Amino acid sequence: MKIALIGYGKMGKTIEKIALERGHEIVSIIDINNHDDIKGEAFASADVAIEFTAPHVAYDNCIKAMEAGVKVVSGSTGWYHQHEAEMREKCEKEGKTLFWSSNFSLGVAIFSAVNKYLAKIMNRFPVYDVKMEETHHIHKLDAPSGTAITLAEGILENLDRKANWIMGDLTNPDGSVTDGVAPKAEELKIDAIRRDEVPGIHTITYDSPADTITITHDAHNRSGFALGAVLAAEYVKEHNGLLGMSNMFDF
Repeated sequence: MKIALIGYGKMGKTIEKIALERGHEIVSIIDINNHDDIKGEAFASADVAIEFTAPHVAYDNCIKAMEAGVKVVSGSTGWYHQHEAEMREKCEKEGKTLFWSSNFSLGVAIFSAVNKYLAKIMNRFPVYDVKMEETHHIHKLDAPSGTAITLAEGILENLDRKANWIMGDLTNPDGSVTDGVAPKAEELKIDAIRRDEVPGIHTITYDSPADTITITHDAHNRSGFALGAVLAAEYVKEHNGLLGMSNMFDF
């Protein structure tokens, strides 16, 4: 399979390594210094483009890849939700293909399924209140993380007593804390921590006066995310439309 990479930071380089190990060909690498190459023949020859960049450029990258006739796998967070309706229309009415996920890790896909199932159980026990905390490296620009938002949406779908999520406290890289708004009873608070080079930790806690139930996913490195992105690209080559991890893994 011919793959184009959009974004060539640590994640892009890890994706490249895994893609080559799995027998794929990297035909184009688009980074900040050669962004116009996304309009070139090499990029257009790709079966799939894998996009990991920053929130403020991800949307434009996906649009340009679609215009080039290339299917897109995007793991950039902080942009998708505000453009989801447009992306759906492009896929359903214009025949484009986008596989977007806030997290490509197999472990997170499993964790997400467990999260939804636990929320469904806890819906019967209102004595437990729920909150979430996510920790990421100091270079991450958005908070809360896209994965945390996806997990929160999974809780909201299954826990009647919570209506929406809100941003909680943000612990900045220098250790200072930006206080969030105190949550109302029907709000799910997500606290965020930016520390060192942490790949990603997500913890969901159900607390009652009697006890606490906690589930956590702790990523050891970026390799799980990168492998998942390449697996998504392999899936996308044979499928069309607006896709996500729930299409690839039916838990």
